[in-house]
Amino acid sequence: MKKFFREGEPFVWATGAALALTLLIALALVVVVMVNGLGVFWPSNVALLELRDGGRVAGEILQREPLPSGEGERLQLKTGNRDLYGLDFRWLDEAKIAQQSYPEELIALEREEYGNFYGLLQRVEVPEAAAGGAPLAQLNRALEVVAQKHALVADYNHRVAGLSREMERLRLELLKLEYRGVAAESPEVTRVKRQRTIVRQDFDQLVALQGEAVKDMERYKALFTDVAGTEKLIPLSHIVRLYQPNQMGWGEKSLFYLSKLKELILGEPREANTEGGLYPAIFGTVMLIFLMSLVSFPLGVIAAVYLREYAKDGPVVRIVRIAVNNLAGIPSIVYGIFGLGFFVYGIGATIDQLFFPERLPSPTFGTGGILWASLTLALLTVPVVIVATEEALGAIPAGVREGSLALGATKFQTLCRTLLPMASPGIMTGLILAMARAAGEVAPLMITGVVKLAPALPLDGTFPFLHLDRKFMHLGFHIYDIGFQSPNVEAAKPMVFVTTLLLVLIVLVMSSVAITLRNRMKKRFTYGTF
Repeated sequence: MKKFFREGEPFVWATGAALALTLLIALALVVVVMVNGLGVFWPSNVALLELRDGGRVAGEILQREPLPSGEGERLQLKTGNRDLYGLDFRWLDEAKIAQQSYPEELIALEREEYGNFYGLLQRVEVPEAAAGGAPLAQLNRALEVVAQKHALVADYNHRVAGLSREMERLRLELLKLEYRGVAAESPEVTRVKRQRTIVRQDFDQLVALQGEAVKDMERYKALFTDVAGTEKLIPLSHIVRLYQPNQMGWGEKSLFYLSKLKELILGEPREANTEGGLYPAIFGTVMLIFLMSLVSFPLGVIAAVYLREYAKDGPVVRIVRIAVNNLAGIPSIVYGIFGLGFFVYGIGATIDQLFFPERLPSPTFGTGGILWASLTLALLTVPVVIVATEEALGAIPAGVREGSLALGATKFQTLCRTLLPMASPGIMTGLILAMARAAGEVAPLMITGVVKLAPALPLDGTFPFLHLDRKFMHLGFHIYDIGFQSPNVEAAKPMVFVTTLLLVLIVLVMSSVAITLRNRMKKRFTYGTF
């Protein structure tokens, strides 16, 4: 036993157990998120429950749990029909259920508001005389017509948005001329006013056409009833998706599931972000990490190179190193306050005064935006890059530097052609850690530019294409918003797990790409301990 302890065998077992526990915790996290997130969009069958008191309820059975008394169980139903019942979910004692069935004629509707609707189709109301046939076939034909009209309305919306941006550009140009003191009768001001009048006329005409198209589309309606007989007249333009889950086989459900995943990745959010897609949040998250890396990576590497290769070791350098190490442990909200005060109210307000004075007091850069959020996260993560780069440079044997200098290379040439390539795997490790931390930070973003719903993306097809002053959406903030700020917690809970899974996948994908690059660099520039 003395030899066993003297050789440190218990510590080997302890470190192995700690590693196994860490991996189990990480695996449990991934499994919980995947189990609760991947099954959200599967079209579950809709049950019809006949109650002993004569009532009828329809909905998806989500879970069962024992009653507090210990006698029997109760079911949680997703009943939908929020506009009829005022809620989406209901707990029902199993003892109150007389009969349970799954009628094939039950219809499930996904709507733009009020959540899902579960019920029966009664009739379809269309402006033109419809061909004969079953009501469901008539409804499907009407939905195809409405989809075409919806595409026309979407085209009008796109054109209206373009004219609105043009009017705003002309308004700002007019403000600029007035600020410069150009006379109102000058040819330049007259030209801008004439252009604005023409654009305004086109805008009004297009809005009128858009309104007529919307009214025409709203004439297509269908009358539904819930299983208790309550009627609800629903415009077909409000229906996102119609399906009959009790009639669908595994193949049809799989196709439905894939279409929901496509909507999740490429679609826009709706229903206070609890339904629809997450494309703006995904785009904002990836773009934020990319902009942050563009700043923190070169800044951290340059600072580490100076501290390790050029600065003379002394009290000042030691204090700087201590400060860098301490900065890595400062709470992220402190960086957010600093970003708000320094970047937004300091640099942003100065930019507005220098380049956009005619727009004041309405700020352009003097308010939260993706640029300031990226710079704030860059300051948050740059200590990680500095420490990793310093360690990588310090691991290179001194003989490499001396040999390069002895062969006639300058210090700068040695640094660029020998040291940095050999240290690149360690530098990439720092970048990986920085990206992983930045992807999950939410507190600094809440006060430097992130919003619940962004009307436009920071990168689009409108000149100047990259709009660094715009606010943006973020998956981390999306989790906080729908998880803790949503008025309908039960309806938002599935989206919380889906968003969490997407955020984890984005971090894994970006980290995997960086790790692949690091491994290639490691094979190419391996030396000594590398």
